[in-house]
Amino acid sequence: MALQTSPEHPAAVRTIARALLSYVDRLGAVWIEGQVAQLNRRPGAGTVFFTLRDTQADMSLTLTAAPRVLAAMPVPLAEGQRVVVHAKAEFYPARGTLTFQARQVRAVGLGELLAALERLKTVLAAEGLFDGGRKRPLPFLPRRVGLICGRASDAERDVVENARRRWPAVRFETREVAVQGTRAVTEITTALRELDGIAEVDVIVLTRGGGSVEDLLSFSDEGLVRAVAACRTPVVAAIGHEKDAPLVDLVADVRASTPTDAARRVVPDLAEQLGIVADLRARAARSVTVGLEQEARRLADLRARPVLRAPDVLVERRVEQIDALLLRSRRCVRHELDRAGDDLTHTLARVRALSPAATLDRGYAVVQRSDGQVVRDPDQAPAGSALRLRVAAGVLVATSGGAEKRPD
Repeated sequence: MALQTSPEHPAAVRTIARALLSYVDRLGAVWIEGQVAQLNRRPGAGTVFFTLRDTQADMSLTLTAAPRVLAAMPVPLAEGQRVVVHAKAEFYPARGTLTFQARQVRAVGLGELLAALERLKTVLAAEGLFDGGRKRPLPFLPRRVGLICGRASDAERDVVENARRRWPAVRFETREVAVQGTRAVTEITTALRELDGIAEVDVIVLTRGGGSVEDLLSFSDEGLVRAVAACRTPVVAAIGHEKDAPLVDLVADVRASTPTDAARRVVPDLAEQLGIVADLRARAARSVTVGLEQEARRLADLRARPVLRAPDVLVERRVEQIDALLLRSRRCVRHELDRAGDDLTHTLARVRALSPAATLDRGYAVVQRSDGQVVRDPDQAPAGSALRLRVAAGVLVATSGGAEKRPD
């Protein structure tokens, strides 16, 4: 039952301590799985102190074990090792501390580790963290390369030296961290977030040298895998050797087989790029030269044509054609004029032949009365009628004497 306390009736420290001791005794012995941290072996001491850390959360428990318990392990206990401990919780009222007394310690075997990693891999794959569609391409030439590696490690030297050999002007933003052990996940995650927050860092390389499955366990930690997936900056994972496959390799945007391979992927090769530029320049020069040669040949062909070699020939031909056309047009006009003149002459002749004046010229006259009417019958001009006689040279005025009898 819970203790009944109040501000007026508080419980004494000893009462609370005894209650805690009673609660802890009820827990009994339990099996606990975790990662060994802060192993403290004192020579000649009858007790070994160590901390058991949770691999998925920032929690830990303090344990003690007798040397004989640890001596029964086939492999010596070491920091960073995954173990299963059968322990009994013990509360010390005098100090107010809780400690677990280890009765049996078993190292987690490789089979169990691989099975646990496979289960975690299945869960993360189902969430889509390993999908190729979410992986981002690396920049062609990053302004700055973020590098997460062990302190003074060969992996750091391989990445830096090979990258500078390829592109001497490359700049690094390096974070040296623990790459195995109890602090590895925390330090790597912190460094990852720091580099992801730097605007000039265009790519992050996460690297370490090879090792056993246990040595590389930190790079299969669920928290670290999710941190890599959450990065806005592309991440290149170069963990161990090509045969090693921690889960970080699957979630990273690019997996490099070695640190040297990572350096090859994050920066271009200067000599190769200069070769590409030289090849492009040569191709451009060849293209320009070929174009100029083609145009020169076209000009030579044009100059070789008769019309350009002797351009006055064409003009002369046109002049001849124009002269011929002018001559034809003149002949045509002259012919038409001649025909028109002949027609006019003939018409004039016909007009003259039919004209009354021609008749008058032959001695005839036109007799008209005073009212202008032409006299065609003698009866139209009785005696005494005034008449006008029109002859070829003029007009005569006369008076009708009457009609004469026409001789038979």
